[in-house]
Amino acid sequence: MTETQNTTRTLKSRFAAFAREEDGGLLIFSLFLFVCMLLAVGIGIDVMRIEMARTRLQNTADAAVLAAASMEQQMDPTSVVNDYFERAGLSANLTAVTVNGGANYKTVTAETNTRLPMYFLGMVGIDKMEARSAGTATAGYTDVEVSMVLDITGSMGQNNKLANLKTAANDFVDTVLDPSQPGSISLSLVPYSAQVNIGADMIGQLNVPLKHGYSHCVDFEEADFTSAALSLTKQYEHMQHFQYYSSATTPIDNPGCVQHSYERVTPFSQNPAALKAQINQFQARANTAIHLGMKWGVALLDPSMQPVVANLAAAGKADPSFSGRPFAYERSNTAKVVVLMTDGENVNTTRLKSQYYDSTQEIERWHQTSVIAYANSKGTNWGNYVTTKYTSTKADSMLANICDAAKAKGIIVYTIGFEVSTHSGNVMRNCASTPSHYFDVQGTEISSAFAAIARNISALRLTN
Repeated sequence: MTETQNTTRTLKSRFAAFAREEDGGLLIFSLFLFVCMLLAVGIGIDVMRIEMARTRLQNTADAAVLAAASMEQQMDPTSVVNDYFERAGLSANLTAVTVNGGANYKTVTAETNTRLPMYFLGMVGIDKMEARSAGTATAGYTDVEVSMVLDITGSMGQNNKLANLKTAANDFVDTVLDPSQPGSISLSLVPYSAQVNIGADMIGQLNVPLKHGYSHCVDFEEADFTSAALSLTKQYEHMQHFQYYSSATTPIDNPGCVQHSYERVTPFSQNPAALKAQINQFQARANTAIHLGMKWGVALLDPSMQPVVANLAAAGKADPSFSGRPFAYERSNTAKVVVLMTDGENVNTTRLKSQYYDSTQEIERWHQTSVIAYANSKGTNWGNYVTTKYTSTKADSMLANICDAAKAKGIIVYTIGFEVSTHSGNVMRNCASTPSHYFDVQGTEISSAFAAIARNISALRLTN
């Protein structure tokens, strides 16, 4: 064999051995894995950088909008946000500031963006990445409208109940009208017995043809209790001025509707001294018409009464700061509350028959003399002169209807049964927003009930 042949055979043998050799294969694969790991770490670094930038922007945005949305903040919200980003050296990354709000709330939103160059992602075609963020803060307080509907019927003169009510109601007024609380609150006082005296000023704002000048109560029909609203165009009936049971004096001393100033509705007040002075004058008299008290308590929270309140405020008969109330139901951060209290049950509603109340002479007669006294003087039965307008059962149904109408509008209804019967307790419980909104109390427990409701209302003002 020639030398050339030997050389060729040797080379073939070595190439064949090299082809069969596997010692270097793992090294190549390891190098490939190492490059992949480096790329993954690099990508992680790029992602971490963009997340750190986004987090910094987010933290700045959150701090800025919180400061700008504060109700105590006097500066322009946009200027506050811009100032925060300028101090952080991030002004170039603030893309938009949006401010929305109303009389009692403010919402501020800051939007940011940054674009960072990618050191490692560029190797796979991603040269830059965006980091967007947004911060939103809402601050505000709740404006509250409250109707306090209080039973001052004859039975309240028993067992020290009226004195206990006065103490509880006075404390309620002080707590609810605490000026240190945020937001604004209006309090309407609605005393009721057999009727609700709204006074000459308020009745003059309604379509109520006056039959006399002795008192100012409105007689509603059953259908009026299915709505929270009060019509300013519908003609309502002026309540008759009379007393069917005996009177100790002439003129009559205890009609269904009287003109005593302390029994008149006080609409939209924030004057605790005046409200407490009125409460302290309450006297127990007449019988019970819970549904009428509730009707007026709800009506004073319905926006249909806005023109009435505005006119009363313009005439100095209501607080001018509340001339825009009652607020619309859908107004942001607004709550409406009725607190309805009674110690009794609805009774049959009695009125004079129309033929005995259709002349000036007859109207004056009933102002001077009770129905019983007049009937006795004529030797007739007093029942001949009167009629039942609706029964106590119908009155309970009307109360249920106005309670449902109020709750359907989002009005919060608290009820207090003060030493009431099982029947009355059930009626009041059903009227309340929930069973937990009903308080069944005895004696001085009435103060605890009013205090609990007052605390809930104060907490409500802090909402949002």
